Amino acid sequence: MQDTSLSGYMDGLCRYAMVLSRNPAVAADLVQETYLRALKAKTNLRASSNVKGWLFTILRNIWLNHLRHERAGPKIAELEPDETLADVSVATSGDPHDLYVTKIERDKVRAAIQQLPVEFREIVILREYEELSYQEIAHILKCPIGTVMSRLARARSKLRDLLSVSWQPRPTVEDRPARDAS
Repeated sequence: MQDTSLSGYMDGLCRYAMVLSRNPAVAADLVQETYLRALKAKTNLRASSNVKGWLFTILRNIWLNHLRHERAGPKIAELEPDETLADVSVATSGDPHDLYVTKIERDKVRAAIQQLPVEFREIVILREYEELSYQEIAHILKCPIGTVMSRLARARSKLRDLLSVSWQPRPTVEDRPARDAS
């Protein structure tokens, strides 16, 4: 039986919720609702259940229900947050310049992912960040494996296009200006 401790999947669910909602408050609500539903239904899990896939499916279904209610309800304008949950991780060692360049590159990739349509964003996050199999993704998204594979290929192609437009070569140590010793 897989690990049925639900708390071990918190980070992945938070990232996925952010990809879907693009709003930290909504993402937190989605994750909280996912855990509430999962705790209620945990006793019904079979020994062979894929807990991670099950949790991601619950989260996605809650998100889809949220969208349905949002479309039916009044429209409210919300302000864009300054930071996302993905900005929480900070490296603690290494060359400051390399850390800075790595952060810039990571931010460019995140920005490019956010420009993708939602069906491409969620495929990229589930495959590349959550490392789910094509089968698990197909089960979560309720679509054939071939659809998962083609969407992932198109998403990667669009990401390459988005990143190649804004890509600049990473500066090396030799490219940095020399400090004046005086």
